[in-house]
Order: sequence, then structure tokens, then C-alpha cells
Amino acid sequence: MVPITVTKASGEKEPFDENKLRRSLNSAGADQQIIDRIANAISGILYDGISTQEIYKRAFRLLRQYSDRSAGRYKLKEALLELGPTGYPFEKFVGELLKRLGYHTETGIVVEGNCVSHEIDVIAEKDDKHFMIECKFHNRKGHTCNVKVPLYIQSRFQDVERNWSNQSGHEDKQHQGWVVTNTRFTKDALQYGNCIGLKLLSWDYPQNNGLKDLISQVNLHPVTCLSTLSKKDKQQLLQQNVIFCQQLCENDKILTSIGLDNRKKNQVLKEAQDICNVNKY
Repeated sequence: MVPITVTKASGEKEPFDENKLRRSLNSAGADQQIIDRIANAISGILYDGISTQEIYKRAFRLLRQYSDRSAGRYKLKEALLELGPTGYPFEKFVGELLKRLGYHTETGIVVEGNCVSHEIDVIAEKDDKHFMIECKFHNRKGHTCNVKVPLYIQSRFQDVERNWSNQSGHEDKQHQGWVVTNTRFTKDALQYGNCIGLKLLSWDYPQNNGLKDLISQVNLHPVTCLSTLSKKDKQQLLQQNVIFCQQLCENDKILTSIGLDNRKKNQVLKEAQDICNVNKY
């Protein structure tokens, strides 16, 4: 039997892999019975050339019928794309993610280089390590970071590192530049970054330790995961620097401030609490 091919956002075609669908549903917290139902339903609507986006949308709609909590987690990749239109919320997201992983972080810091000053998205420290982190946000699937990105970041890092190395207290510190993106790197970008010593972090790179893995590890989810919020609601929250579901759980008055009535506010709050408290299930 000829395998069904699917079309990725980049236009690339590959054979449909049901195991990939099952793994993504499992990562979202869906139980085996729900995974089986959704996988069977998706297999019934497949046709050659179907887009991965259509498969995602159908699986998401089905998952919402069973669990808002799992649906919100399943939507993570899309939710990161919705953190725009500026890159600022994504920078804050990366800073908070690293903080939960044990780093001391600052965002939007101007740092003096050896030649010029640089506005750095995230500065992170852990033990004897000191990192300069640049975030590359994209708001659509299929957009990748090509080799020009790590080339540019490396030149900035080298200027900053020269200045850091001359500062008191940095004699024994290890310095490194990072590039973090919510999409993917091209092969050339990965080859150059790894060769030069840059840390590269994307949606699924490094394998089993990419953004999606780290986010699940610390249970950090953006408000754009919430299906009970409209696009307008989400933008209002992002404009108020409300980026994480946890912020809503800690202060539900935020939802009143964007004009939600009590019924709608309770719906949103329940979904946010379900996503934040996933580990208790």
C-alpha cells in the first residue's frame, strides 16, 4: 500500500507518521483512550498531500471535546507563534523559562561591547557560566533561521565577550552566545552554530531538549494557549505584559481589566488553572 504523504508548512512532503501524532497527543497529557480515538478519526480523513496544518486543526478540535487542559498543551507550537506581532513577549517567555530552569536572568539589557553597546534580549547566569542570548521570533510556520542569523549573533557576542573578559569577576567565567527561536534552524545555521560554539535552541532542537521539551519540563505555558480567549483578548493581555497562564491564576483581576464578564472570566480561569496544574493529574 502506497503511504499517504503530508505537506509541511515549508512545502516539503513526507510520509504520514501516525506515531508522531500519537506522541504529540501524549505529550499534551491525553490518555491512551483519547489518543486512540483521535488517531483513528484522523486516519479516516487522510488524503495524499494533506497539510500538517489541517491534521493539527482537526486533531485539536477533537481533543478540545475531551480535555481543554490537553488541548491547551497540544496548542503550544501555535501559541508561541501568536506571541507577536513584536518579539518582546517571546523574549520575556524565554527569560522566564530559563529562570525556572535555575538561571538568573535579565531581559532587554543594554550591554557595553568592546567597540559598541548592544541591546541584548536575555542575559543569563548559572554557576560560573555567563550567557548572551538573542531571541528570533517568527509568527508563521515554515519560517526558519538561516545561517545569517548565527553569523550576526556571533559577531555581537564576540564584541560583548571582549568587554566581559576584561571585567573584574569574569576571569573564571565561561561565556557563550545563544540563539533561541520558536521555529527551526536551517542545516547551514546548525552546522555553523555548532562549529563556532554558539548554543542553538529551537522548537525541536537539540533533540529531546528543544523548546517544547523544556516548556513541558517546567510547565510554563503562554496565555495564547487558552482557547477560551479571543485573539483580541490575547493581544490585550500581551500589551499589558501578561504572557503566562500562571499570571492569570495568581491575579484573576487581570481578566476583569480587559473587559471580561464573570462568566467568561471563570471559563478562562478554569482553563488556565487546568493547564498550570497539569502535574497534579
